[in-house]
Amino acid sequence: MIDSLYDLETRALDGSAASLSDYRGKVTLVVNVASECGYTPQYRGLQALHEELSGRGLVVLGFPSNEFGGQEPGDAAQIRSFCQMRYGVTFPMFEKCEVKPGARQSPVFALLSKQAGGSVPNWNFCKYLVGKDGKAIAFYPSKVAPADEKLRAAIDAALSA
Repeated sequence: MIDSLYDLETRALDGSAASLSDYRGKVTLVVNVASECGYTPQYRGLQALHEELSGRGLVVLGFPSNEFGGQEPGDAAQIRSFCQMRYGVTFPMFEKCEVKPGARQSPVFALLSKQAGGSVPNWNFCKYLVGKDGKAIAFYPSKVAPADEKLRAAIDAALSA
C-alpha cells in the first residue's frame, strides 16, 4: 500500500514520466492550479515561496486542473507559456489532472485527500502541505494565500522537523 506522496509516479507538464521520489526528504506544497481563475494571481506568491524557501528544502508542485469552471482549458504548451510569461514560474508543473474523487482522480490527490482527513479541493488553488516523509500535514482551501501567516508557520515547522 502506498502511503507516501514520494512513492507515486506521475507525468510532467511536457508529458514525460516523473517520479515524485525526486522530492523525498523535502517539504512539498501540492497545489491544483488554473490559468483563468480569480485565484490565478496566487502563482506570484507560490513562485515567491519557491524562490525564498527552496534552499531550505521546500518545493512547490503545480497540478493544473480544468474541473472547476473550465478555468484551465489550455494544453500543456499554453499552460507552460502562461505560467512562465505572466508569473515567471520555475517550480515543477505536472500534467493536467482530475483532483475530484472518482474513477479518474489523480493518485496524487486521492492519497493526499485521504491523508488530510477527506479534504478534497473544491476549487482551484487548494493546497496540501506534505512533510519530508511524504505524508499530508494539512490542507488549505483556495482562499489561503501563499503568504498567509498560518500557512507560512506550518511550512517553517515542517522544514524544521
